[in-house]
Amino acid sequence: MNEHPLRQIIKACDRAISAKDFDSLMEYYAEDAVLVVKPGTIVRGKNNIRSAFISISDYFQDQLIVKQGEMEIIEGGGDALVIMETQLFYPDELGGTAEITRRATYVFRLENDRWLCTIDNSYGTSLLDGENA
Repeated sequence: MNEHPLRQIIKACDRAISAKDFDSLMEYYAEDAVLVVKPGTIVRGKNNIRSAFISISDYFQDQLIVKQGEMEIIEGGGDALVIMETQLFYPDELGGTAEITRRATYVFRLENDRWLCTIDNSYGTSLLDGENA
């Protein structure tokens, strides 16, 4: 069975975030995309998403590393829902590395034979847990 092209796109996005290559990252976002920055905070549009990723990188002292774990892709009607484990590695207060695994949800839309992210929600269904997710 062939690997879904979204797996490679998500890997490329993870590499771009980790490398702070936000220009390359934005190639994978639709103009009208939405990013959940944190529970209760959403930004819309590529320019705002790019700025949010820069702020997130700054918050993690430019040391955020993003990797992927298990992934399921459900495709239909020109859209794809991606449910996956997003693994985040970043510096902790003691000079070590902290790790968080989130069960993220992403939506991609197929436009002109290219998959573009329209909804980026690294918090997944934990948004239902309230503001402290």
